[in-house]
Amino acid sequence: MHTRTLPGNHGAVFARTLSALRDVRVRSEVRLTEVPAPTRIAPYAAALTADVIDVSDPEADLATGRFVVLHDPSGPETWDGQWRIVTFARAELEAELAGDPMLGAVGWSWLTESVGARDLTWTAEAGTVTRVVSESFAGLADREASVEMEIRASWTPVQGEIVDHLRAWADMLCTIAGIPPLPDGVVPLPGQRR
Repeated sequence: MHTRTLPGNHGAVFARTLSALRDVRVRSEVRLTEVPAPTRIAPYAAALTADVIDVSDPEADLATGRFVVLHDPSGPETWDGQWRIVTFARAELEAELAGDPMLGAVGWSWLTESVGARDLTWTAEAGTVTRVVSESFAGLADREASVEMEIRASWTPVQGEIVDHLRAWADMLCTIAGIPPLPDGVVPLPGQRR
């Protein structure tokens, strides 16, 4: 975690948020790991990586991503607030989706629906959805084409705790991994422990 001393109680506020992020519970398919955060974007920052695993094969990653929380008490104009969330998510998709003209819009809707499903609000949201199609040639010609989707997004949380925005993002990560959402009130059973 990168911080610098600022007047006021902002360090304590960020420390509480960081503690909540460290204690958050998400779906059992999602593995969160705290990693070094960017140091030059904001006075306070925290970062987590996430891997979505196949519970039947815990060594297989279905999706991966990064969730960064930034806090700047000066409230940068472009953020429209003191907090900013910056995310990245990537998953391999079925090859036939490579040419789907709606893939980008669908990818973005997965994020907006995940945030909305948790009754959260945001502002100053921005992002991109990218598809990467890989075709192999010559000595690798026997490999099938592959398609990856990448969703990069940032937003300023308006309503809801930062951990709730992390949960919404983890829901979206499961969606791009092909794991169906859980019905309201259903709690997933924990994965098998090793």
